Amino acid sequence: MTLHASAAALLAQLPGKTTPQWPQGERFIRALAHGTMSVELYAPVGTDPQTPHAQDELYLVHAGTATLVVAGEPVACAPGTVVFVPARAEHRFERFSADFSAWVVFWGPAGGEAGG
Repeated sequence: MTLHASAAALLAQLPGKTTPQWPQGERFIRALAHGTMSVELYAPVGTDPQTPHAQDELYLVHAGTATLVVAGEPVACAPGTVVFVPARAEHRFERFSADFSAWVVFWGPAGGEAGG
């Protein structure tokens, strides 16, 4: 089985449905999933209202620039940057460019994987 996704095709489907957290429409879309792993494309606009996630995650910057603040520590991001965010860690993008988007990979059990 081959799973694949196109950033351009996914970006064309944003914004998604409106919710109280996303009054201008969701800024993420699921690209693929298998077992505990799921991949989304995330393209915030204005502010990043994320809350901590139950699973470990990786952000792989697709386009644009931003600062990802993880547990109070800023990380400069540009295309090609990858950042690990442990499960339940406070994090959000700040000062992101209008064209910013990132792949997000979630995996593993709720609470994250032990080790390191």
